[in-house]
Amino acid sequence: MVVLDLRPLSTVTDFFVVCTAGSPRQLDALKEHIEATLARHGCPVWHTEGSASPGEPASSFNRQLQWVLMDCGELVVHLLDQPARSFYRLEDLWADAPRIPVESFE
Repeated sequence: MVVLDLRPLSTVTDFFVVCTAGSPRQLDALKEHIEATLARHGCPVWHTEGSASPGEPASSFNRQLQWVLMDCGELVVHLLDQPARSFYRLEDLWADAPRIPVESFE
């Protein structure tokens, strides 16, 4: 996981969080965990792209799902499988962004 501080570079968002998951099911589990964690802290997710519809069972996911994007306003979370992360190389696109060390997940 990488956290990029985009405040010096972008007016669109303040931070990118980029995470890797091993499967569509793991992408969805990460998404659900992040949504729950943010909700506990009073931070809503405004929009999500790349996940199943709300209430849709995990078994119905598109097996080709590679990337979930969660727009939380000042924070944008990118959840990618390894091939997509290697292909898009978001960290390289934002190479000038300072990285914030991640010590724990809560």
